[in-house]
Amino acid sequence: MSNSTVLGVVLLTRHGDRQGFYQSPTTYTATSTAITPLGNQQEYQLGQLLRSIYLNSSSDSVISGMNATLADQKQIKIRADGGGEGGVIFNSAVSLTQGLFPASSDYSTTLANGSTIEGPLSGYQYIPIESVEADNDVSLEGWTSCGTFDDHTNAFYNSSVFAAKEEESAEFLNDLKPYLDGRPVTLSNMWNIYDYMNVDNIHSASFMDNLPDTFIQQARALADWHEYGVFSDSSLDGIGNIAARTMLPSIFDAFTSITAADSDESLKFMYLSMSYKPFLSLFNMTKAAEMNPALEGIVNYAAAVTLEVRAASNGGEPVLRFNFKNGTDDTTFRTYNILDHDGDIPLSTFVNFLQPAAINDTAEWCAICRNTEDRGCAALSLAASQASVHQVIGPVGAGFLGAGLTLFVALVMLGVLDFLGVLTVGKGRSRSKKFVEEKA
Repeated sequence: MSNSTVLGVVLLTRHGDRQGFYQSPTTYTATSTAITPLGNQQEYQLGQLLRSIYLNSSSDSVISGMNATLADQKQIKIRADGGGEGGVIFNSAVSLTQGLFPASSDYSTTLANGSTIEGPLSGYQYIPIESVEADNDVSLEGWTSCGTFDDHTNAFYNSSVFAAKEEESAEFLNDLKPYLDGRPVTLSNMWNIYDYMNVDNIHSASFMDNLPDTFIQQARALADWHEYGVFSDSSLDGIGNIAARTMLPSIFDAFTSITAADSDESLKFMYLSMSYKPFLSLFNMTKAAEMNPALEGIVNYAAAVTLEVRAASNGGEPVLRFNFKNGTDDTTFRTYNILDHDGDIPLSTFVNFLQPAAINDTAEWCAICRNTEDRGCAALSLAASQASVHQVIGPVGAGFLGAGLTLFVALVMLGVLDFLGVLTVGKGRSRSKKFVEEKA
């Protein structure tokens, strides 16, 4: 694969290690949790790795024209999911940016009196991060409060393939009961089972010591199967892919900005910080999982995808390179083939294939999810109902109504003008005379 010039990068990351967490098996509404120092370190180290790849002048993949010392806000855009997991995802983005753009003595200013002031914490760089609140923006959390997605999830639980997997895993699930502190031990609750085990296996020495050797791997395998079944779909625009479908417009907008002009002032680096769910849908939609079955599962903490926009070696349109690093399991990024192509693909091929499935705004999301109440849908429903009331009046009725309003306004204006003495009708002369006599 050629080492062509990198014009810009879209980065997708999962948050770092966190405390315990629960989400509904049927609606995927979630409880709040908190990031751990381990999670902060995972993200910080990922930021350092990204810096060595994309901001190092000696790297084959350095981003052309990007300021590597001080973050240029015109070149960087960061959006972090502010929904289901509380501040975990946002704080992960903060930690990553600390590694990507470390403190620098260049972050300083010289005052009029000649003194030089360096930013606090040895020149810590404060890089703006947009917190994407789920109540106002569906782009990074498209699955919550979506009735159609809930139906999809329940249909999966009621399918023959799910029943077969339940029968196959029944003995193992029964063996898990002593280790789950009274939690429901069902296949539909498999994500919560695995997450509880994983968190305790990382943070509780007694749990780790007591858990049989293969149990965490077996639970992970079932959770991978479960989550890929929920967050994927057999059709490109299927509701199971909604986690990526709502995210796609942000990616496409970044591509447009990166390729719009060959300028150091243009966007170079778009970063989306999120949960594991959009990865599953994206791997399914791009056929990355079909071509690489190991991707059919939950990505690890601090996992990352980089979508590199590169200049074509032959001078044609830009190309895309799809890279993935599965958290700390991988030491660096690996390039994956997607969309039945080998190696880099034309950027237009990627966009044209996925764009028809994108959910581009809240109104479209509300219609697809049959939601008229939450996440901005109530206001849109009200506006639509008011518009329909206005449309009830037909063309003839509208004509009469318009004529009536015109006559009413004319009569009101005549009355006002007559009161002010501007309009004279019948008694105009005597009124003028009286005014002259009073003035005399």
